[in-house]
Amino acid sequence: MALFERPPLDTLAPARDRWTPLYLEWGRLEVDDSAIKWVGSDGLVCPIPVATASAVILGPGTTVTHAAIKAAAQCNCPIFWMGEEGLRFYAFGVTPNHDNSMARVHAAAWASTHDRNEVARRMFRHRFPNVPTEGVSIKQLRGMEGKRVKEIYSQLGEQYGVTWKGRNYNPSNWNLADNINRALSAATASHYALIASVVCSMGFIPQLGFVHQAGTLPFVYDAADLYKHETAWPAAFEAIAVNPQDDGTLVRKLFKQRVEDTRMLRRCPDDLKALFAGLNDAPAPEMHPLQPRAEA
Repeated sequence: MALFERPPLDTLAPARDRWTPLYLEWGRLEVDDSAIKWVGSDGLVCPIPVATASAVILGPGTTVTHAAIKAAAQCNCPIFWMGEEGLRFYAFGVTPNHDNSMARVHAAAWASTHDRNEVARRMFRHRFPNVPTEGVSIKQLRGMEGKRVKEIYSQLGEQYGVTWKGRNYNPSNWNLADNINRALSAATASHYALIASVVCSMGFIPQLGFVHQAGTLPFVYDAADLYKHETAWPAAFEAIAVNPQDDGTLVRKLFKQRVEDTRMLRRCPDDLKALFAGLNDAPAPEMHPLQPRAEA
């Protein structure tokens, strides 16, 4: 195979079979012969398996070559840029996809008021299977979700013995936030990066959300909400319970473990496709109904 020739479709690992994301900081991502490698500021050289990684997250002090980005894109491995201590999710590189079937299904559902509301209701039913959604407006469902989110935060605070005063932070001045809010921001940023890698690799449209409308990645926020309560949020509270001064390192480690324990990467592709099952020209025979997560 010629250098960086696009691998055949059947040789690329699907999203559900890829590893959890790789986080890198203080170093350089470049190409060595026909492989991507990481050269750390300490001189450590490590090969990066972009063909099987769900995403590569670049933290502070990193640089990346054009050739490395090209190689990652050809393997459908998204690259993400994250801020200091994982507190900001800045941007991601869009990966190519092999067809536009999911993008067409996504756009058609979003363009239909009926189907847009149906997808939003399916998202709520996925998170709260015992809550009736028929006859309830999306605005009312958002209010119900907000109440349940506050309840989950309070329950996690009690479970881990972490003082919880509410979700409160200033994006322009992270130092004003308390430790648990900073940990939540770090975990959530990693969570968004991982969910975005699945969304993009499957060909969905990050900008077309069903519950979320504002921001640059509404559908990523929609998809992320399906799993935050079992991955990012518990990881943040556990990290602060273990080390109140954690700089984000423990949060990311615990988040990665939660992703593996809950099998989120394996579940997410089928869950996202199931949101559109039976709508418009969605390939219904290939879809799988959403199921609440079985306890690991």
